[in-house]
Amino acid sequence: MLSEFDLIKQYFKRSRPGRAALGIGDDCALLAPAPGMQMAISSDMLVEGRHFFAGADARMLGHKCLAVNLSDLAAMGARPVAFTLALALPAADPAWLGEFAAGLFALADLHDCELIGGDTTKGPLTICITIFGELAPGHALRRAAAVAGDDLWISGTLGDARLALAGYRKEVALDDAAQLLAGARMHAPAPRVALGLALAGARLAHAAIDISDGLVGDLGHILAASKVGATLDVDALPAGPALAAQAQALRRQFCAAGGDDYELCFSAAPAQREAILAAGLASGAAVTRVGTIDAAPGLRLVDARGQALDLQLAGFDHFASA
Repeated sequence: MLSEFDLIKQYFKRSRPGRAALGIGDDCALLAPAPGMQMAISSDMLVEGRHFFAGADARMLGHKCLAVNLSDLAAMGARPVAFTLALALPAADPAWLGEFAAGLFALADLHDCELIGGDTTKGPLTICITIFGELAPGHALRRAAAVAGDDLWISGTLGDARLALAGYRKEVALDDAAQLLAGARMHAPAPRVALGLALAGARLAHAAIDISDGLVGDLGHILAASKVGATLDVDALPAGPALAAQAQALRRQFCAAGGDDYELCFSAAPAQREAILAAGLASGAAVTRVGTIDAAPGLRLVDARGQALDLQLAGFDHFASA
């Protein structure tokens, strides 16, 4: 039987050098930002049965639990530095821990992000990560910075993660190939760190947010914080490859309010269009212009012809949803 400290030493303590002055093994880690930089900090919790299915693949779960935190840093335009991991486990299963750690560290190494501490305990499977990034003062992409007249942009594609969930729940009939394609977006999202760094570093964008609870709900946070409105061309939203084969009504619903996409939604001045397209190309994340920021409050949903759409859409709410 693994003790708590044996578990940490065997699966999560590494000897490779990192940015921390002191990492795993003491009461606290010691971490300092680079000279002249600010720290960006975010926490996310994933609970079995709420954020992922019981029995979910451990390697993909290790990837996803860090990816959702990296996505928060991307939305602020911050460079990843380090993270902590708090893990509640029903049992210390060596096979599960090995796979989970492999998925976690593969993504951490890709972004040069060091595990510097955390905690373990026995309980229902729950994963909580706190991540630390850095960025230059005044460069953060804040929700409160959208300006009337801005273009509204989306990175990547939307809706496949929600389609995968619908397939698992038998709400939509998907063949094996479509379920596998959509499931890849649900289980292994790609955080847009490079794009966020480009948008913030060159000050190309004004406001940004990562799309975790659905575009309509998350965009609403930008509109509220910036005290502006928006017009969103629902038919311009880039559907994921699996969702693109579905009927228009489902494409509209899952693109606009699906959730679990972990793409970036951001606003920028029209003068930056060419630079933003170039930044997307350089970062490996396609970007699509999908609307405008308006002075008048509220969110207006329109079709490709600019006609108003009467869609009943809402973002995910952890307490209101079943």
